[in-house]
Amino acid sequence: MKRVALLGFCLLAAGCGSHPASLVVHRVQRHCTAGIVPLGSARLAYAAVARGSLSADARPGGRVLSRFGKQNVNGVPTIFGVRAERANASCAATWFRVQLPIKPNGIVGWVRARDVEIGSVATRIVIDESQRRLTLYRDGVPTLTTTVAVGSPATPTPTGSFYVNQRLLPENPNGPYGPAAIGVSAYSNVLTGWAQGGPIAIHGTDDPASIGRAVSNGCVRVRNEVVLRLFHQVLAGTPVIIRP
Repeated sequence: MKRVALLGFCLLAAGCGSHPASLVVHRVQRHCTAGIVPLGSARLAYAAVARGSLSADARPGGRVLSRFGKQNVNGVPTIFGVRAERANASCAATWFRVQLPIKPNGIVGWVRARDVEIGSVATRIVIDESQRRLTLYRDGVPTLTTTVAVGSPATPTPTGSFYVNQRLLPENPNGPYGPAAIGVSAYSNVLTGWAQGGPIAIHGTDDPASIGRAVSNGCVRVRNEVVLRLFHQVLAGTPVIIRP
């Protein structure tokens, strides 16, 4: 698998490599309904992969919120979490309402259907900060539960509804980020001066004694053997719910 080095240091890792094969893309079969239709459930979510450069609008055809390339700054395909579709009278999707991997956390916009490829994702991650617990679901059924470290009181892990927007392989698997990192479309609310705006990830650690404590800069740490299991099971586009 090709690995592309990151430039400089960021919250995720220093000198990570990208893992481009992050989403199985295929056409999604949907019921024929004109208008705006919510997409996704506790068992199945949808993700959009940028075909090329595109813009995300505040409303279909309205003010541009942000522009994106086919790949993000880390050389990974640009992924959006899909929340709804807008279909025409022929029931063909014309726009998708998507969650964007930018600040402020949880911001949504609209992208043209012709600019993205849509895929389905059967996995979901729920993180309970107070319990220091992460649970991975597949088809709505819990398949993995593990203890985690979360952000310290000074640098808390942001809460809310997010999604996996990138998957990264650190060049040093024995470093502070372990052998793998799963990037989340969330940013620290306090580390505004960090590289790339302070992105949040679920990653391994070289300090296993920190697991179960509130000690990180906002990321969610898991044991290295667990992060490898997660990395191989979790596709980009997977919803990530972080509860206080």
